[in-house]
Amino acid sequence: MPGPLAGYTTLRTGGPAERIVAAGSADELVHAVRAAAEPVLILAGGSNVVIGDAGFPGTVVLVRSRGMRVIAEDATSVTVRVDAGEPWDDLVAATVANGWAGLECLSGIPGSTGATPIQNVGAYGQEVAETITGVEVYDRVEGTRQVIPAAECGFAYRGSIFKYMDRWVVLSVDFRLARSPLSGPVRYAELARALGVEVGEQVPLADARAVVLRLRAGKGMVLDATDPDTRSVGSFFTNPVLDRGTYEQLLERSAELGDPPAWPGADGLVKVSAAWLIDKAGFAKGHPGEGGVAISSKHTLALTNRSGTAHTSDLLTLARTISDQVHARFGVTLHPEPVLINCTL
Repeated sequence: MPGPLAGYTTLRTGGPAERIVAAGSADELVHAVRAAAEPVLILAGGSNVVIGDAGFPGTVVLVRSRGMRVIAEDATSVTVRVDAGEPWDDLVAATVANGWAGLECLSGIPGSTGATPIQNVGAYGQEVAETITGVEVYDRVEGTRQVIPAAECGFAYRGSIFKYMDRWVVLSVDFRLARSPLSGPVRYAELARALGVEVGEQVPLADARAVVLRLRAGKGMVLDATDPDTRSVGSFFTNPVLDRGTYEQLLERSAELGDPPAWPGADGLVKVSAAWLIDKAGFAKGHPGEGGVAISSKHTLALTNRSGTAHTSDLLTLARTISDQVHARFGVTLHPEPVLINCTL
């Protein structure tokens, strides 16, 4: 059933594919990938991809496998195995309902479970790398199925060994979660304020989920067919991670604006707010681009197909304009968070 790929992405842009097939189980997914001639694109929730206007010159395999099951448990924890096509927020809702802690601050994130290790999805102080114990994959080079332990997944800030290599097809993901009615210690200041607690305190799981959903909705980060700000891939740029020298240069360039929000890391590295850099470079919420694209009216980091009829090229033109101006003003290079398919920034 050839046709445009826009309907399979949250951004609602993207051209046609030569062929589209759906896989309803891990076995079907492996079979579809083995049977298809290269190139092959694996597409699940479509929430973290930008597909070019020319589409994809090969087979697109839609991941539609569903299900989760407990594979190990003890008095303090459970390990659940989740099929790659399981909608992510359905999983989070189920873990909260069951009293399993570890994913509650990742509520409301669109997309599929199988995409989360690829991106090392994170929000409000949690990352999936903290709870993943292993990722079942199909190795397209070896032609075998295997489980890659978390320690070998190369998890990093918004990245992993899976993100820029198409060797592995994610089939399922194992998460080890704590048996607890309370969340993990709240690490994110904005979330703590909204919950009315101090950073480091714990709250009931349902409270954490409800407040995260409210905060995300206020930023246009929960899918809503009536809200054009949600026609996006969420945050388009990652927060830059700078070495100490580059960070000091940024402070000099931004002296009259005040220090940007920043978070110190290991080895002298500092993560800096991309949203602050974009705003101070002259791009406010709602800033329009050509062809019906715009910065979200709720969140500076999200670039939206506001008209619903924009082209990928329009979005990338806006992204380049923003990136170029941020670099010219602050000497900092912004990097895209989504995976770009048959297009470049």
